[in-house]
Amino acid sequence: MVMSALLKFLFPPPPSLVVSALSVVNLVSLTSGGLSEMRGKHMNYSKFWNATTANSAKQIKLSSRAAMLMLYTPAFLAGVASFFIFPNEGLRSTLLQSALTLHFFKRDLEVLFVHKYSGYMYLDSAIPITLSYFISAATMTYSQHLTVTEGLPQPQIDLMYPGVAVFLIGIIGNLYHHYLLSKLRGVGEKEYKIPKGGLFGLVICPHYLFEITMFYGISMISQTVYSLCFTIGTTFYLVGRSYATRKWYLSKFEDFPKNVKAVIPFVF
Repeated sequence: MVMSALLKFLFPPPPSLVVSALSVVNLVSLTSGGLSEMRGKHMNYSKFWNATTANSAKQIKLSSRAAMLMLYTPAFLAGVASFFIFPNEGLRSTLLQSALTLHFFKRDLEVLFVHKYSGYMYLDSAIPITLSYFISAATMTYSQHLTVTEGLPQPQIDLMYPGVAVFLIGIIGNLYHHYLLSKLRGVGEKEYKIPKGGLFGLVICPHYLFEITMFYGISMISQTVYSLCFTIGTTFYLVGRSYATRKWYLSKFEDFPKNVKAVIPFVF
């Protein structure tokens, strides 16, 4: 019954073993990644860039700026290329392509002009994240392309326009809280501080909360099984990362307010 109700909001799965397999792989791997973050096994970036020190001398270390550009640029280029590879396939496809391209373009701009850095990133962490973003962006547009070429019936309940609104709320909220984080440090400062302003008084990772919101907006625009699987997996990963981040702040700052949750205000 739950599945039949869910299918009212989704295109039928396309006849593609690759897309179906990647849907499952994304959901499982991202969810597993979130559980690993909760257990203290972190992807090595941001404040956890040096969390795994085993054999660190043998690993290739990138500056945070270079690593972050590496993460987002291939996915941005995949979004740009999708306009040429799958042109004129209807409003839904164009909105999806635009949303994905805008998201990763924004991330590149933030890397260049907003974020401030204090650490590094190991290449063995950067590569899987880069591949995940690139493959997901490419597969999401390809899955949307299949809904057109295979003539799949439209979902009974159209979420495309509400999805645009949710996406815009997410991307603006994410940008605003990244801006607040960047203002915590003065020129030359590298130490971490307890973030303030915006929703930081309620959760320690409002930028993740809005990133999750943004991806649900993308899923609502797309309404494919693949986009939903990726979004649910991303939710679990970012919730796990937020939990680990709150735990880190509690360990570093005695005055960290205990009422500030990880990512969901008043709840978690």
